[in-house]
Amino acid sequence: QVQLVESGGGLVQAGGSLRLSCAASGSIFSINAMGWYRQAPGKQRELVAAVTSGGSTNYVDSVKGRSTISRDDAKNTVYLQMNSLKPEDTAVYYCNARIATISFNAQYDYWGQGTQVSVSS
Repeated sequence: QVQLVESGGGLVQAGGSLRLSCAASGSIFSINAMGWYRQAPGKQRELVAAVTSGGSTNYVDSVKGRSTISRDDAKNTVYLQMNSLKPEDTAVYYCNARIATISFNAQYDYWGQGTQVSVSS
């Protein structure tokens, strides 16, 4: 009943910027939090950034000061603005949302299919 669709990934040179978008759709009652995870080959998946419905944010240490997460509640969309990108940022980025649906008012985590971010040196 809930779908997350990511966009905005691509290839960028080191020092460049990308803006990732994730739009949630379906039988949504409320979105409690949205965020971005990433996974590089041979690496563990890690939380990059997240924002709660109350506006609280958190970031992995490696992107602090370079990235900003924001959300548009009217569009059920979360954005991740990434600046000063480094080759170490190369990974598949997955959108995550903690959502209560109309049919069942409980919070579950939903995942997008991922978007590739590649940063060349």
